Amino acid sequence: MDKLLNQFLAVAEAGSFSAAATTLFVTQPTLTFNMRKLEETLGVQLFIRSPRGVELTEYGETLYQNARLMRRLYDNTLSTLAHQRGRTEEGLRIGSGYSWWTLFIRDMVIEYAQRFDRARIHVSLGNQLRCMDQLLSGDISLFVAHEIEGLSRSTGARFLPVSRVGQGYFTRQGHPLLARPRSLMEIETYPAVTSSLPEVRHQRFFETWGRSTSGSAPFDQGQYAFASNSMAACLDYVARSDAVIAHTEVMAAEFARRGLSRIEVTEPTPQSLIGIYVLEERADEPRVAALLETVRQAAVAALPPLD
Repeated sequence: MDKLLNQFLAVAEAGSFSAAATTLFVTQPTLTFNMRKLEETLGVQLFIRSPRGVELTEYGETLYQNARLMRRLYDNTLSTLAHQRGRTEEGLRIGSGYSWWTLFIRDMVIEYAQRFDRARIHVSLGNQLRCMDQLLSGDISLFVAHEIEGLSRSTGARFLPVSRVGQGYFTRQGHPLLARPRSLMEIETYPAVTSSLPEVRHQRFFETWGRSTSGSAPFDQGQYAFASNSMAACLDYVARSDAVIAHTEVMAAEFARRGLSRIEVTEPTPQSLIGIYVLEERADEPRVAALLETVRQAAVAALPPLD
């Protein structure tokens, strides 16, 4: 892929020339010169520079979306060529949240490893936005997650729903909220913990109306006393404090095993679609389609039926 486009993507995703230069192992003056050269070649301004870094102009956004697609197509081409050179067995590269790993991905992966003992298996655990980042960059073929509300169609991702689950609220044993059924308002008076706090760099996945007005502040972050991309760290924090973690209710048994109790709630709790994300241009590839069906069957067997 063209060097200038690669450098442009690095600047757009890092949000600054200095950070992108570090990632690319080039000097900042060289990177700045190359981006000015790219702007002159295209005849448009791509960046708005500020003391906080850079933001994309309308032209920059258009180039970013198309250059990202070009990168995916280029990477997919290289992958196909590598397969044609003689690879006889393709490994497994998928993403999952902590819950889905615990409920069915783990068993599915072990069974896959037994069937294809020479295959390399990579499972990336993280929240749905981190997995989306990896899907778009080609690091994984698909991932299981909650449906991402407000996701931009320009990502090129397809969502295949497999279940609908409710939300539960969990806290340490002996917590005052466990004494009797509670309203959501009562629960919200206690500190909250999350493992899915969005990061600024993930704003590009959303339609413009869903983004924050400030590119330098976390968007839609809510009020949390503690946040971590590690579910284990979140559960440790809840177990040793008065905090509450809201999480899918199908994890109640696993959380109980970890020493947490579910709060009885007096009103309906939010419901979320659970499904599989895959890139549109790859969904019908035989290898990916087969993997999709394997994951779908595992999910359907472990989760409540889709209404």
